[in-house]
Amino acid sequence: MQVSRFCLGTMNFGPHASEAESFGIMDRALATGINFFDTADVYGWKRGEGVTEKILGRWFGQGGGRREKVVLATKVYAQMHKDDEFDPNWGRGLSARKIVQGCENSLRRMQTDHIDLFQMHHVDRTCPWDEIWQAMETLVAQGKILYAGSSNFAGWDVASAYLTAKGRKFQGPVSEQSLYNLAERMVELEVLPACRHYGVGVIPWSPLGGGILGGALAKAKAGRRADAEKMKEIEQHRPKLEKYEALCARIGQEPAVVGLAWLIHQPGVTAPIIGPRTLGQLDGALPALELKLTAEVLKELDEIWPGPGGSAPEAYAW
Repeated sequence: MQVSRFCLGTMNFGPHASEAESFGIMDRALATGINFFDTADVYGWKRGEGVTEKILGRWFGQGGGRREKVVLATKVYAQMHKDDEFDPNWGRGLSARKIVQGCENSLRRMQTDHIDLFQMHHVDRTCPWDEIWQAMETLVAQGKILYAGSSNFAGWDVASAYLTAKGRKFQGPVSEQSLYNLAERMVELEVLPACRHYGVGVIPWSPLGGGILGGALAKAKAGRRADAEKMKEIEQHRPKLEKYEALCARIGQEPAVVGLAWLIHQPGVTAPIIGPRTLGQLDGALPALELKLTAEVLKELDEIWPGPGGSAPEAYAW
């Protein structure tokens, strides 16, 4: 299955972007060649309501071949019952019942008959992998999902999931969605090597570190103040951010574009997830698809934002 080099993240649809704004962003993304959309049952942050999935469903419902043009990814794992409607089977987890019912609910909310990529939002180490894969196999056989993926897995979780699936003669996970950006590179230690070894695609989330890699210092100087928690993070990284933003200015590129382009240059990365709140943010990210960073610039970025130091097991052995 072929996907665009950017994945459109929809977490802001509902809480920060109105339905009309969300529709406009999705229309623009599709028109610019972004065919990979990512969501989750829990997005919208009104427990049990699937707010964001419903927005996607109403957008698909407009027709025009929208659903057929989109590679649709969603997730299961989160608690989906309301506190006053307690059901132990709708807490967090990946039981077979939770997976199958979660898929049915997502299909209904998104007004579609299949999900292209059904992702485990987190690992559930209390549930046997054979139970998880039995549920996924059933959904594949029924045509309700095409591929299974993971999110926020450790390297050994990726390996365990993959090898158990292979033992069942099942394809197993095709992708892992991880926190990965210039300021957060821990996945380079074990997750990325595991994914490359098993041929699992990597879909980085928070590619700009929640905005700190998008010109945070310049925006602060211009009077655009972040909240207290974000300012604390900016101050923590200030020396690196000063060097980073100076490098971006020197090569004539916006910091957000450089941060996204750096991820696209990393081996094993399939598609960073961009989560725009506005059309302007979407359009501002697109130049990263064309930006070719030189070896010298990549080296300087590594010096400013060093990774964890090699990959496992060499990083431990030496």
